[in-house]
Amino acid sequence: MRECRVAHVAEAALAEQQFVTPIDVLVGLGWLDEAKADLWRAGFVSSLDRCLRAKPIEVAEAVKALGTWALDRDLKPWVTDYGNLAFTADRDPPTERGSRIRWSTTEIPGPKALPPRSKPPRVLAVERDADCLKCGAVHDLLLRDKAGGICVDCAGLGHLVFLPSGDAALTRYTTKAAPVSAVVMLPNMQRMRHERQGILADQRTIELAAAQVLADPPRPPGRGTVDQDLRRRIAEVISSEFPGCPVARADAIAFHAAVRGGGRRARGGAERPESVRRAVANSVRRVDTDYDDLSLTGLDWAEAQRRTQAQVDDVLEMWRSGITPLDAQLPR
Repeated sequence: MRECRVAHVAEAALAEQQFVTPIDVLVGLGWLDEAKADLWRAGFVSSLDRCLRAKPIEVAEAVKALGTWALDRDLKPWVTDYGNLAFTADRDPPTERGSRIRWSTTEIPGPKALPPRSKPPRVLAVERDADCLKCGAVHDLLLRDKAGGICVDCAGLGHLVFLPSGDAALTRYTTKAAPVSAVVMLPNMQRMRHERQGILADQRTIELAAAQVLADPPRPPGRGTVDQDLRRRIAEVISSEFPGCPVARADAIAFHAAVRGGGRRARGGAERPESVRRAVANSVRRVDTDYDDLSLTGLDWAEAQRRTQAQVDDVLEMWRSGITPLDAQLPR
């Protein structure tokens, strides 16, 4: 049955572009989103298997079925140059070789390489929720497209979190270290321009950047720096609620929470126990579980939360009990 599906997908790809790749088959089978494949091609995802909604054995069988179909059609195998991109986390040689084969009658044409992104993509924060051009759902963050707006989930950025422009050093370190980030802009209709609100980046990188800022010499308070009193108060609440949470981790979580809750509208709420608990739980979910990987596969966020909830609860319970795992440290 799967061989028939592979053949159907391959026939369509061959008719459209005169060649077929394993990636074409994975997308056609519904195991890979094209937006996630583009992120991988641009170097924003460490290995393509992180984005797949299929088991390795299923992928291997599909690639084998593609080869059988291609040989029956008298197509020739050609090696596609993907540079240093990895298809699997362990860079398994047979899998890497097989995944780089495209099938066609002639060597040309072949897949076009995506140009490297010189700047992070820009995301538009809309005051009134708007429809996504691809999925049709309503969102408040959209990537601008020639034909309209695309939500961050459809653009392959749904696993990222918002870091407001509250601390210049934290933003700078995060942007420099993040494998993928996006700039969030808000239209100012009175001034007829877009104003920067912050960036989107992964939680792990934000916390590592926060630790780096805290290790730097103290900075004078003022515009472009986090509210240090608020940061310390949040850290104290974390230590009180979760005595097992490593100090460096608590400080990093508190830093991010203070930046997010330091605005005029949010002031006063960031240090409330329920807000702190949410910040800690969100950090654990995104750093200590495979939640981001599940999001990269295109899994609905609610289902990704459900699958990782037990892991989150286990870590939080240890920290509440004052238990610090021997290998606990800042995320690498």
